[in-house]
Amino acid sequence: MKIAVIGGGVVGLSCALRLARAGHAVVVVERSTRRDAASWGNAGHIATEQTAPLASIATLRSAGDRLFARGGALDLPLAAIGEWLPFALRMVAAARPTRFAAGKRALAGLLADALPAWRRLVTAIEAPDLLREAGHLVVWESAATAASGRAAWAQADTGTARFAAATPAQIAAFESATTASLAGAIQFCGTGQITDLARLAAMLSEAFCAAGGTIVEQEATLVREGGHATIPGLDADCVLVTAGVRSAPLVAAIGHRAPIIAERGYHIRGTAAGWPQDLPPVVFEDRSMIVTRFGEQVQAASFVELGTVDGPPDPRKWERLEQHVGDLGLAIGGPFTRWMGSRPTLPDYLPAIGRSRRADNLFYAFGHQHLGLTLAPVTAEIVAGMITGHPDPIDMAPFDLERFGGKGGRR
Repeated sequence: MKIAVIGGGVVGLSCALRLARAGHAVVVVERSTRRDAASWGNAGHIATEQTAPLASIATLRSAGDRLFARGGALDLPLAAIGEWLPFALRMVAAARPTRFAAGKRALAGLLADALPAWRRLVTAIEAPDLLREAGHLVVWESAATAASGRAAWAQADTGTARFAAATPAQIAAFESATTASLAGAIQFCGTGQITDLARLAAMLSEAFCAAGGTIVEQEATLVREGGHATIPGLDADCVLVTAGVRSAPLVAAIGHRAPIIAERGYHIRGTAAGWPQDLPPVVFEDRSMIVTRFGEQVQAASFVELGTVDGPPDPRKWERLEQHVGDLGLAIGGPFTRWMGSRPTLPDYLPAIGRSRRADNLFYAFGHQHLGLTLAPVTAEIVAGMITGHPDPIDMAPFDLERFGGKGGRR
């Protein structure tokens, strides 16, 4: 088949590579090859422990304490109220206990195979060193938050991931990278890290092109003609939408509703001045910040800013991160580079993965919220199976776009 994939982030490239290696003629249509999207600026964390959708009663109850104005990581900019208020109302509906429980089961089903799928992908592109399976640390700065944090994780369903008290060697390594006192730490196993996001992007692109694929830099639009989706100017038997936060207007042209929001995150990067080479990602839970070493650089990332994808960044977020680094005395050398990117998030915090019921040649895989990197390879395997007529046995009904309704008739 001739297959067009709209979107060249980690989900899109993973899908395109798998389809190209299955013998299809695949073209990736990517609006920007600068690699500045969320796929290439995230924390690099393979987060198999995050089985609970953030559309939950617990999240809603804690939202006030997490606001940016109160020192937290959640920001609801007044200028973007037209975006986040409708999203928040849908999120409240999705947080009902029955819907939350169903979403958790669905998400856990995807996450169960996330790390094995990553092993298969890095083996396929002959870059096993891109995946590091050393888990991650969660640390606390006070005895009170350490006690409550441990208790919360003990009660949580962490899927295939497990945790235990951090070892003396891990604590010593962490303490060598900070001047702050440590009140508690746990070590997760069954999670992972991508060691170099830029190299991952390059390796996926190179492997895809080596398999006969083509990457075209242009803005894509979709049109419904009869029961088919077409991209004007491009001949394709099948279209796959993997455009992240920009997917909503694409599928809207086919009649789908995708109430996606730009969940904007920020990071700063500096040199690994004294950061231990073997220290896994560290989550500073009191500050909602994750610090990851990528080669000779160390990155600090945080924030959930609900807004618009093309709005200007908020410099206060970077300044807050720099303040955290300074307050903790982290061994990260300046000057810092700054980045902001938009996670594609749907109100129930489940991705949209499936085949359109409104255009028989349209497939989609977007809206992976904080789990785009984590779920990219397993999503690619599922989507490739759908397109080639070998569906995965996992129940994909919870990820169907029709859960949000739409306009026009179904096919």
